[in-house]
Amino acid sequence: MRVLPDVAGIDRTFDYVVPADWDAPGDPRGAIVQPGSLVRIDLHGRRVGAWVLEVDVAPPEGVTLRPLAKVSSLGPPVDVLDLARATAWRWYGRLANVLTTASPPTAVRALPLARPHVVAPQGAGVSYDEAFATAAPLVLRLPPADDAFDVLAAATRRGNALILAPSVDEARTFATRLRRSGVIVALHPRDWAVGAAGATVVGVRAAAFAPVRDLAAIVVVDEHVETYQEERMPTWHARDVCIDRARRAGVPCVLTSPAPTLDALALADERAPSRAVERAGWPIVDVVDRRRDDVGHGGLFSERIVSVLRGEGPVVCVLNRTGRSRLLACAPCGELARCERCHSAVTQRDDGALACGQCAMIRPALCASCGSQQLKNLRLGVTRAREELEALAQRPVAEVTAEHERGDRTSDLYIGTEAVLHQVRSARAVVFLDFDQELLAPRFRAGEQAMGLLVRAARVVGGRAAGGRVVVQTRLPRHEVIDAALHADPGRLVAAERETRTALGYPPFSALAVVSGVAAPAFVDRLGSTAGIDVMGPNDGRWLVRAPDHATLAEVLAAVERPPGRLRVEVDPHRV
Repeated sequence: MRVLPDVAGIDRTFDYVVPADWDAPGDPRGAIVQPGSLVRIDLHGRRVGAWVLEVDVAPPEGVTLRPLAKVSSLGPPVDVLDLARATAWRWYGRLANVLTTASPPTAVRALPLARPHVVAPQGAGVSYDEAFATAAPLVLRLPPADDAFDVLAAATRRGNALILAPSVDEARTFATRLRRSGVIVALHPRDWAVGAAGATVVGVRAAAFAPVRDLAAIVVVDEHVETYQEERMPTWHARDVCIDRARRAGVPCVLTSPAPTLDALALADERAPSRAVERAGWPIVDVVDRRRDDVGHGGLFSERIVSVLRGEGPVVCVLNRTGRSRLLACAPCGELARCERCHSAVTQRDDGALACGQCAMIRPALCASCGSQQLKNLRLGVTRAREELEALAQRPVAEVTAEHERGDRTSDLYIGTEAVLHQVRSARAVVFLDFDQELLAPRFRAGEQAMGLLVRAARVVGGRAAGGRVVVQTRLPRHEVIDAALHADPGRLVAAERETRTALGYPPFSALAVVSGVAAPAFVDRLGSTAGIDVMGPNDGRWLVRAPDHATLAEVLAAVERPPGRLRVEVDPHRV
């Protein structure tokens, strides 16, 4: 049989033979060894793990094969094995990395007995059974206030379903609700064997490769969320993997999102709700136009949001900048505070010193030009903004970032990065203090990502009937993202994004790969002037490779001999 070692730096297969005694009556090892199984092999003087890729492989003449040393566990079934191969090719990465994701977290020697399938009852909500009537992929545009559970229930009524959620908490919640409705549920990866025996599987990104016996339907909840993209190589996207898996199995795949991405709309048809239903599912959005405010002295908190901040809570303020200050200037002479060594902008630490994020140099808080200690903040970080907000609101403020959880749990006024939208479940209002930072981010998906923040904020305050508000401070009040949120119509953003990306040749109208690492220059040189692709760069040690489609990109990358040294190739990364 042919196996793939789980060894870094080895990306080739080897042939081994099953020991004769494993096939003896009553010995379970022979039954476990099948495509996808995890085994142990002797390779170059050491024992390593491996996956069985093929069985009944004819060895070359005159070659005596070594026996397998041990069988460790059942592994990915044949359909997932084929899916893993396609994923490794499509996103240019090692097959072993994908198979690691598809394998059980602990050894599985036998599967439990399958329990009879239980059909989830039809609730009082909207019926989505017709969304699963055909095998063609479909995008359901659900308003932020709508519950996706009715979609999941409809999927389970077809049989064993695969359900992906954007976070662990949401996956656990969906699994619990489905169990309460009587459905047999396997929470991936903990219940890997239960899913392989026969159940509806619920999980996060890695569940795209979970074993599901008699798979009947796939649902990806909130396909626009960035957590569905793998950060390690290969940088596969769970949404695309699920669509490919559904196509191979001939089952329907339904994606849900309040604001579908262009990538999803390029792969599936869209079904949108009526305008009345969609408007009711979005909150009221207030736009604070700051174009006439003094740029140098306007401050972070405009007069129009003071009443919101001083009113009854809970109120959430979002500022995607950590630290005390991200940009400083000298009050007397107006010079920007920069690093004396590399001339980058410096930030202010909690102890008052100035630190350079590029070369790590630390110096006292004084102007390098005139020596003054009077520095003013041009771009506040969350920590400094919290101090000013406490003085303005005249009550305690809790700071929330990815590193800091809710500090003062008695406070009903919060400020933080976008992490605060995940830690605070509900609020009367969500205020974006500097939304232009999101709209003007140097990324071609900045519009979709900004819309995703508004979607998350809308869920925190609830739908229009709940009375909550999303307040946006901006100097771009006519931006297509804000226009879409104001009218509760994400389609307006889609139209603008499609026009821009078509003109610039960005995904989904092309395929991109970012190449970086020590071996990147040699790799790019070997790409040369291949017909049909464009190579741009370098920019900060990174090259951008563009092809008309993913098939062309995958073929071009696979044809290049990989040079020695560290190489990272990110295919269609979110933030580029």
